[in-house]
Amino acid sequence: MSTSNTSSITFYAVIVSLGGFLFGFDASVISGALGSIKAMFPMTTFEQGFVVSSPTLSAAIAMLFVGPISDMFGRKKVLIFIAFGYALSAILSAMAPSVGILIFARMLGGLAFGAALIMAPLYIAEIAPAEKRGRLVSINQLNIVLGFSAAYFANYFINQQYGSDPDMWRYMLGLEFLPAILYFFLLFIIPESPRWLIGKNRQDEARAVIQKVRGTQDVDLEVNTIQQNIIETANSDKIRIVELFKPSLRLVLVIGLVVGILQQITGINIAFFYANTIFEQSGIGADASFTQAVWVGIINVIFTLVAMYFIDRVGRKPLLIFGTAGIAISMFISAYGFHQASYSLSTTAIDQLDLNVDKQALSTIAGQVYDNDVDYKNALISNLGAEVATAHEADLIKAAVDMNPWLILFGILGFVASFAISLGPVMWVLFSEIFPNWIRGLAISVVGFVNSAVSWFVQLIFPWELANLGTAMTFAIYGVFAVIGLLFVLRTVPETKGKSLEELEAILVKH
Repeated sequence: MSTSNTSSITFYAVIVSLGGFLFGFDASVISGALGSIKAMFPMTTFEQGFVVSSPTLSAAIAMLFVGPISDMFGRKKVLIFIAFGYALSAILSAMAPSVGILIFARMLGGLAFGAALIMAPLYIAEIAPAEKRGRLVSINQLNIVLGFSAAYFANYFINQQYGSDPDMWRYMLGLEFLPAILYFFLLFIIPESPRWLIGKNRQDEARAVIQKVRGTQDVDLEVNTIQQNIIETANSDKIRIVELFKPSLRLVLVIGLVVGILQQITGINIAFFYANTIFEQSGIGADASFTQAVWVGIINVIFTLVAMYFIDRVGRKPLLIFGTAGIAISMFISAYGFHQASYSLSTTAIDQLDLNVDKQALSTIAGQVYDNDVDYKNALISNLGAEVATAHEADLIKAAVDMNPWLILFGILGFVASFAISLGPVMWVLFSEIFPNWIRGLAISVVGFVNSAVSWFVQLIFPWELANLGTAMTFAIYGVFAVIGLLFVLRTVPETKGKSLEELEAILVKH
């Protein structure tokens, strides 16, 4: 392949991977916006959870339908529609006059990023030559974590500029329109997938695309190979979901489901989507939480690159063991840090509060010591009312808490690093290897849907957990799930590095 062809296909892969960047940005920008959203729109804990988690719910739905839709209309058209969905969601979110409209707008964005998670790697895999496919597809994963990081930086700078503006959250959510509209126009440059063109009997167009982006000498041979693969895939598409539950597939299905659930039930999207909220609970205040959230993005990018370097050198299982153990330790460190906290508002602290609250009402709890955050928050609600107490929660915690916030920062960053080097990238590689070829597409769709459903539920109930169980218990629960997952990985998950798909099928599938 010539240098020009290599540059061309890399350029197309980068363009399409902007969908991954937008997914990461859309997913994490809410962490900084949530505080000012709560101040403008009083919400129950359930409503808070739904504002954050609603895109994940609609994304799971989109994943079920985007494949057949792209088979009907083409990869390029669906990608363009995805970009338009991102842009429209950003505008509607920024202009939302109510919680209901905001949730609708975010669910619209969820449809876009759920579809993008499937379509971006699918398009790149179909247009890339085999020897470069892995590296080019990994551009999408890297763009996702870069999107996470960019959102934290954007939130930080917007808070610095507009921190006192009640509409600050609108700027945060609306900023996504800029990369979304850029993505929309850039997608008109890319060619259609040659595999899709051949599937629609448009061989001449497919030959032109293959020649342009790959520089293949024997284009006809490649077209014939793709045609044969399409015939084989068409046969496998007739497989029903009940086939997954055959006794011969029990082991790989259990591994896929447990690892898929483990990836989310240990709380990774809590760290990403509620980063500012978590740091506010440690008493550093709303402004400082934006600075610490930036470190979440930086650590995520660094350790994702580390994982990409080691996954084919060290193997999948060692990374899973190391990372899951790190997740458990990090969650227990965070739980311990919150467990050691105590809360007491002194008369001096109340007088120094620069907040629009009834200080006389607060004086009734002056000097009282609360040994957990739930009791302290309930006391604030009893004296100030739920709306006022929720709107000023970060500052009221900062004024009263006695704890070591560095433990929380260390625990959360350790968690993100451990996840980024293990369950984050390894899960999808493992899925592509453990399931037999004839049922791989269906199996990955099913476990991917379960993974998304668990992610949505964990995000939804987090505000309720903080209000009713407290931060210490919440993080301890995540740590326990990580320990259970570690035991499962040690005992059941195989090492797949260096084994062909046929060897793995012989080992894992009982014929």
